[in-house]
Amino acid sequence: MGGIIWLASYPKSGNTWLRAFLHNLLQNPERPARINELDQFCLGDSQVDWYARVANGRLPQDMPPEDVAPLRPLVHQAFTKAHPDSVFAKTHNLMGEAYGVPLVSMEYTAAAIYVVRNPLDMVLSMADHFGLGHDDAIAMLADPSAGTPSTARNAFEFYGTWSQHVNSWTAHKNNSLIVLRYEDMSAKPRQTFRRAAEFLGLDPSRARLDKAIRFSSFKVLRAQEAKAGFRERSSHSEAFFRSGKTGQWRGILSKVQVDAVVSAHHGQMERFGYLP
Repeated sequence: MGGIIWLASYPKSGNTWLRAFLHNLLQNPERPARINELDQFCLGDSQVDWYARVANGRLPQDMPPEDVAPLRPLVHQAFTKAHPDSVFAKTHNLMGEAYGVPLVSMEYTAAAIYVVRNPLDMVLSMADHFGLGHDDAIAMLADPSAGTPSTARNAFEFYGTWSQHVNSWTAHKNNSLIVLRYEDMSAKPRQTFRRAAEFLGLDPSRARLDKAIRFSSFKVLRAQEAKAGFRERSSHSEAFFRSGKTGQWRGILSKVQVDAVVSAHHGQMERFGYLP
């Protein structure tokens, strides 16, 4: 039995990119790992199958959220028994509580990798993913109650505001947490992904590291989705892997919209170098 290594982020911050990289690095396949098989490598904190297991077949969508919340620690405990060693698990949840129950069970946690992304670029990705206008996406990022309800595929998730989410995971430094910026993953992939590998106690050769980076590139991921689809794609968007570029907000968001994002998230944006 091992502990959980969380791959955590606010939605649309690069979590899937990180999962693809780690899958390709650890499995070292001869061709890029399939994006629709990532859940075989990394468990999902909201996957309904796990909740049904601990709830005698009952599904989250058929239960009030206050009854789903107490199942989450049981799911996390089950995660630790899924593999003899530590297990990777994806989460978009805030590091906090919902209905009086922790969203992240610390007693089953071994470590965490948190991915943070400029909220100005996230406005564009969130709008596409959730089927929102840019103003509504800005409002969602500033909504303390932001989250998603339980569905046929996922148990409910609670995000809070972007600033609350980032602060909840990153405010206190410790040796069991590493923070990666999406922008560094894009601009300095070899340096940034090596940091992630070394955090996990790995020392891959340059050739193996570069192959994992290449196999998990946005170009490769987008091509896979175009050919075979991606089960995590939202029904609101044409593609999960939309652009992947940084700084696109500059040519799209108005000054009023930029000011609204900065006003709501100035503190955390300053911490991570995101102020315009």
